[in-house]
Amino acid sequence: MSSHPTFSPLDLARALEGLHPELRILGPEALAGRHPGEDPGNLRAGVMAQPASTEAAAALISWCRANHVAIVPQGGLSGLVGGSTSLAGQVLLSSNRLNRILAIHAGEETVEVEAGVTLEALQAALAPHGLTTGIDLGSRGSATIGGMVSTNAGGILAFRNGVMRHQILGLEAVLPSGEILSDMTRVVKVSAGPDLKQLLIGGEGAFGFVTRVVMKLESIRQHRAVALLGVADAARALLVAARLRRHPALMLEAAEMMWPRYARDHAALKGFDLSWLEGESAMLLVEVSGQSAEAAVTHLEEALADIWEEADLKGGLVAQSSDQARRFWDLREDSGFYFAAFPDAPSFDVSMPPSLLDRYVADLTERLSAIGDGYEAYVYGHIADGNLHVALAAPGPLPADLKAKVEDGVYAGILASGGSFSAEHGVGLDKRSAYLSHVDPVKQALAREIKNLLDPQRSFNPGKVPF
Repeated sequence: MSSHPTFSPLDLARALEGLHPELRILGPEALAGRHPGEDPGNLRAGVMAQPASTEAAAALISWCRANHVAIVPQGGLSGLVGGSTSLAGQVLLSSNRLNRILAIHAGEETVEVEAGVTLEALQAALAPHGLTTGIDLGSRGSATIGGMVSTNAGGILAFRNGVMRHQILGLEAVLPSGEILSDMTRVVKVSAGPDLKQLLIGGEGAFGFVTRVVMKLESIRQHRAVALLGVADAARALLVAARLRRHPALMLEAAEMMWPRYARDHAALKGFDLSWLEGESAMLLVEVSGQSAEAAVTHLEEALADIWEEADLKGGLVAQSSDQARRFWDLREDSGFYFAAFPDAPSFDVSMPPSLLDRYVADLTERLSAIGDGYEAYVYGHIADGNLHVALAAPGPLPADLKAKVEDGVYAGILASGGSFSAEHGVGLDKRSAYLSHVDPVKQALAREIKNLLDPQRSFNPGKVPF
């Protein structure tokens, strides 16, 4: 593509005007005052195309292919690995006008939705039907369904329902050729050849632009109880989670662990009293649902009493009101608190088999300490599925040599243990080197061959996942 002349943002915006009646074009002036989302580089292209239909997206993509213009698909701009960053001469292809909930099939517990609908908006629309999505994220207010498909989002319920890949029955997307792939199946059982839509799920915009999705749903369990517990390690936290999952009168809705430094520093910042927590313990947040609010609280308290000694719990609180439950959740979901003390702190998103978490965290602590005095990490995450978020307690960006040492310390042993260097945030721009080092070479080669077939111009989200 470098051999072809590039358009200035202003010329590109003018060239795209009038391309399709359902396509809105925003140029440099219109984008100048917009918030770029999680990454300041998201809007650098200076031109955004906003289709209101699949056909409009196809018209834009076909034009870009013919004119050798690169496309950067974008959703809610809440990605954390630079997967939506752009450069002048490229076009941002935004899903924010593809924002309709097309059909709620309450009896079969499925929904047809356009890619730009946010998770929170979908959950709100489903609630009157007694339904909800089988996936939930802390960024539910900004994360779009298409973006969640693109990164194969995980979140709070992955331990029970799986990740986004497991929630999708069908989808529609525009391929880099401008052709429309329509596979809007509404059934679970499909044994009709290769499931090609899986290329789009987790493909981070490299293989096409998702426009519509069919998702599985589940019934709302609105009667909840929340507890904050002190635990000595991940093994005991997993014991608690396992017992609650097997409880006949409860369903486990969340199991979130915060290691000691995270728990201590965040509680201090929030003015949250930790006098009930013994020593330098970690905290485990659990949420359960039951037949009624009273039953959920009662059964949770009884279950914790039964397991207290076996799990060697280091204290605990069961929320007595929705406000108190929200305060418990704030400790976990308001997780970027450390950026105030450590701007641009390097952060990571890894997964390990849950039984290996304690050994991983112990080894990580040792490896970081070996780099130099003061190198420590905030560790927290979705304990029941082995997904940990790790943030260095140091400002970034790091010099290249130091960054390499920290990454080696974080990623050491993950592949051999059956884990992943990226659990739910994707690869994007920030984790390209980790992808090359920690993904099977044959898998990488196959991905490149598929990319060559579908996008020989390398026009879709160039410079990101190294396909």
